[in-house]
Amino acid sequence: MPQAAQMVYPLSHYIATLERVGVLASAPQGADELRIAFATDDSRAARPDTLFVCKGAAFRREYLLGAIGAGAVAYVSETDYEVDVPCVLVSDIRMALAVLADAAYDHPSGKTKVCAFTGTKGKTTSAYYLKAALDEHARLAGGRPCGLFSSVEFDDGVEHGISKLTTPESFQLEQQLANAVSAGLEHVVMEASSQALKYQRTACVEFAVGAFTNIGEDHISPIEHPTFEDYFASKLKLFAQSRVAVVNLDMDYVEQVLAAAEASERTITYALDDPRADVYATGLTHTPRGIVAHVHTPRFEDDVLIATPVKFNVSNALDAIACAEALEIEPEAIVHGFERLRVPGRMELYGTTSGSIVGVVDFAHNGMSLETMLVDLRENYPDRELAVVFGATGGKGVDRRDTMGEAAGKYADRIVITEDDPGPEDPADICDAIARAVEAQGNHNWQIVLDRPEAIRTCVRETTRPAVVIVTGKGHETRMLRKYGAEPCEADGPLLERALADLEAGTL
Repeated sequence: MPQAAQMVYPLSHYIATLERVGVLASAPQGADELRIAFATDDSRAARPDTLFVCKGAAFRREYLLGAIGAGAVAYVSETDYEVDVPCVLVSDIRMALAVLADAAYDHPSGKTKVCAFTGTKGKTTSAYYLKAALDEHARLAGGRPCGLFSSVEFDDGVEHGISKLTTPESFQLEQQLANAVSAGLEHVVMEASSQALKYQRTACVEFAVGAFTNIGEDHISPIEHPTFEDYFASKLKLFAQSRVAVVNLDMDYVEQVLAAAEASERTITYALDDPRADVYATGLTHTPRGIVAHVHTPRFEDDVLIATPVKFNVSNALDAIACAEALEIEPEAIVHGFERLRVPGRMELYGTTSGSIVGVVDFAHNGMSLETMLVDLRENYPDRELAVVFGATGGKGVDRRDTMGEAAGKYADRIVITEDDPGPEDPADICDAIARAVEAQGNHNWQIVLDRPEAIRTCVRETTRPAVVIVTGKGHETRMLRKYGAEPCEADGPLLERALADLEAGTL
């Protein structure tokens, strides 16, 4: 199936759109006569009759000249570059990008039901859970599986691939939504990152449901969010575009979130076991296949199998169920949709045939997520050793070294510290900082193994009693970000699986 095509408009149509949202600074003469067949912010994609958008702090005039050489007939910018095609000046290029992309693809989010998750943790897992229910709904109705735009992968019904950003830039996002419409998808599930919300990538997306999973201190740095307040405010913007808000009553700052949710037409709440919520669970039962939760909603009450060893993922499942309730999905699809679900790199279970080791691969990459996971696993496996392999990123989220080190120091029995996207920094320095945070908790059972595959093998090899071995931070990822760019690496799951097999075979 071909990609969705853009609408053909005169330049004056785009100018009027910019004026309506208050970002138009000045417009050229003769805009009614200038035909625009394509709009883009990528000079490499320019073609005849293109409206080119100049974006980014690193934008260079050469990009504009390249676009003109390829056929661009006008451009939108905060700067007049004094070239030989008309210039539309704007006061906010980020908002202009969102508005122009949405207009070029004729507001696709108004033609399908888009469900978005934001929050510090749980976005990806919740998105996959909701997709599972919506896919079962589509199967029952004879429709196509729902679209997915996640930090792991994207599938818009036309194209499928590995995601580069949690939430794409505006032109890519709107094109993917238009593809979903052209492919006949009834629903699209997506993650809305704090950066996307802050910088207006999603500004023109109409959300049928906007869900807020939780909030904690993460992504606070000079290149992300300067303060927690900025981070929190960015995420709360989701509700202004959502018809139905879904809110976790168990989260911190819940009153502020509920107040922001009043911008939506309706609010549905969920909680792990609080009957004041619209959606909640009782009677959690641990089984070899996962946790069975007895779920209560305004429309039904039933047992739901959630393929996870930890209680906090039940909260993510309830989040998805609350969204499905907002969409009035049939209970049968909700109850049975999770049964075959596996979320790449999120609480994936691996184990030895003897049962001596339960292996877990997760994407937890901040202190809040790691602590929640370790506390939950300790509760579920009280007699086993908890051994964890993790690192922290370089060049951003510097506080994670302390918060993850503190969490591991408090709750893990054995710790192997390794690299995790060190970027511009020396991974040994990052690991040393983590080790100091571990030591500060009085935990001396740690070691540094910089090579990540060897760190995983070391953690498995040195297990001497029944254990849970947790590898966290990279999950499904197959690239390691180092000083000179991204380098290929093997995902944590296959590495752990092979180490466990070698242990069983006596070859580790």
